[in-house]
Parts: sequence; C-alpha cells; structure tokens
Amino acid sequence: MSIPAIVAAGDLRAAKAIHGESKAYLEIGGVALVARTVATLQAVPEVGEVWVVGNADRLRGVLGHEAFRSGLRKPLHVVPQFRNLYENGWETFRRLLPGAGPDGRDPQPSDTDTAVLYLPVDIPFATPEEISAFVRQSLEAGCDYALGLVTEESMRGFYPSAPGAPGIRMAYFNLREGRFRQSNLHLIRPARIRNRHYIDEMYEHRHQREFGPILALAWRLLRSERGGFGVLGYFLLMHLAGLTDRWGLTFAADALRRLIPTARIERGVSALLGGSFRLIVTEAGGCAADVDTETDFDSAKLCFDVWQKAQRERAARLYGALPSPPATREPPP
Repeated sequence: MSIPAIVAAGDLRAAKAIHGESKAYLEIGGVALVARTVATLQAVPEVGEVWVVGNADRLRGVLGHEAFRSGLRKPLHVVPQFRNLYENGWETFRRLLPGAGPDGRDPQPSDTDTAVLYLPVDIPFATPEEISAFVRQSLEAGCDYALGLVTEESMRGFYPSAPGAPGIRMAYFNLREGRFRQSNLHLIRPARIRNRHYIDEMYEHRHQREFGPILALAWRLLRSERGGFGVLGYFLLMHLAGLTDRWGLTFAADALRRLIPTARIERGVSALLGGSFRLIVTEAGGCAADVDTETDFDSAKLCFDVWQKAQRERAARLYGALPSPPATREPPP
C-alpha cells in the first residue's frame, strides 16, 4: 500500500518556539528540520507522497530550492496552516483525497479506508527503517488509529553520558508491559475517527507535565464519553505513574504501572475517539527523540553526528535494508 504522509510544520497554538524560532526552520547539521524530515520520507517505501502543512510562504522558501527539489523522488505539496493541530491534519487530509481541489472535499464512503501517516518536523534522528517498520506494523494491526511507542532501552543512547554533559532525557508512559516513549508517529484513517477533536487536546498534553489541564480533560471525558469511570481511572493512573517516575520514585511508579495494562488503555482510547486504537512499538528510538526544549535542541546540535550514526546503525541492525522506493516525478511545492 502506498500512503500519503502529512508533516505537521505549523507554528500556531500548541507549537512551541525554540530560541524564538519555529522548530520547522531550525537547522541541525546544516539542514532545516522540515527539510530533513521530508528528505527522510523519500526513503520510506510505503510513503507515496508528502504533504507539509504550515506557514506556506516560509515553507516554500525552504523546500522550493532547486538543490533540495532535485533530491526528491515523491510528490511534495505545501498546504497553508489552519488554526490548530486538528484543523491542520483534517484539512490537509481533505485536500489529498482523490479528485479534491485546492479547498479539499469531505470524505465519501469510498475514502474510509484511506490511511495517512502523520508526523512532526522535529525528529532529526528518525530513520526510514523505523518509520517503515511502524507503518507496516500499523497496517497489519488493521486499526483506525495507530500510535507509535518506543522502548525505554532504545532511548538510552540519547541520555547525558555524565552529569553536565549534553543529552536528552525523556518522559515515559508507564505501562504494565514496560516504560515507553511516544514516537511521534501516527497512522490514522481519519474518516473512521468519530471524535477527532480530542486528538488535538491529547497531543497538547502528551508530555504529561501539567497536571491541571490533564485533570480537566479527564473530567470532561468522564462526563461526555462512554467508558465512564474506567476511562477516567486509567487515565489518571497513567499520569500519576508518570509523575512519580519523574520524581524518581521508582518503586511507586513500578507499583502503579502494574495496574495499567496496554490492552486496557487501547480499549479506553478507542471508546474516547470513536474508532479502534492500537499502540505500536518499534525499537530503533530515533523518532521519539524530538526537540521540545532549547536544552534538547542544543544537545541535538552538539551530538548530531554521533547520535545520527548510532541511530542509522541500530535501525539497519534491527530492520535490515529497505527496498528502494520507485522514482516519481516531483512537482514544485
């Protein structure tokens, strides 16, 4: 199956500036993050075309250079951003449907199986092998929404090697099966998700650091969605386990996460979204190393060559060589 990929490069609402600049245009290794993500997708055999949604004028300035376009093998489209993450994802989906014009069209029954890979711009250590593995596992799962996770072990290479050394430490989801970081990869059949509006809020609170908004969201879920106290209870347990984990209370976090099986979270989120939801685990780790703070970005710049080399070697060892995607004519963005 050839699927479209949507790269979220917007700079409104939940988007966070780094050093006063939108993350899409920050450079690591001499390449803007948005260009690096688009280039990585060229080698993912399951991806047939790439759509980038954000500040259209700035994006065209970065992605429209002849030197960059000459290396593209897949159609590349730029879509002006909308008000928030949800609208960026949904409106871009409407525009990629067959026969859709510049303003897009609403999905028809024939579009319900259309799957889309969603990913952000700030994953400089993503490898084509890890993205491909996630897409293949997600399609095999046959769900409406697949969210990527990576194992704690796969993230250890990004930790500081010594106190004061550059590095990135992650917040984890503490589940019965282990400690996991969300990988920034989403494979969604948007036309099948009844409650798409919750995706925006879930993404804003993905790092589990602000307990007030998380509690408010949990209360709304309790009052408005089926799943009731079960959804609320597991939702709060998961965030409490994450909180104790960040406080260094390992025994408490371990005790709490034993009460949170992955299957129960999948059922609860399925009820919330109004579509089947699965957690898909990959083990390379690079897609989870995003740059959400200035400290993380500075560490990524300093360690880029070492971390990139390690990720490429790990992904190749785990997944083997990928087939070369067929060359396609690339229209101007």
